[in-house]
Amino acid sequence: MARPFTPKVITANALLEGDVVYFTENDDWSPMLCDAEVIEDEAHAQMRMLDAERQQARIVGAYLADVTKGTDGPEPTHFREDFRRTGPSNYFHGKQAELS
Repeated sequence: MARPFTPKVITANALLEGDVVYFTENDDWSPMLCDAEVIEDEAHAQMRMLDAERQQARIVGAYLADVTKGTDGPEPTHFREDFRRTGPSNYFHGKQAELS
């Protein structure tokens, strides 16, 4: 039996800055997970991935990441995605300094 499709967002890295970015409903990229389009259908997810991958001049390494619906928008379900959205952990800089 096939597993049910879990909600996902499309994430990648910005080509020039290297920052983690998320694909939005209006075909743009945002550094904020709360702006990401939450995709709840497998066929729609594949179509949106095609849209995202067409933007190779802006991003690299696009993929689907599992999320759950939170009170402030999507929340990652895997540690890797939570780590990616907060940035490096060696000292507070970039996103970590902004969240403090």
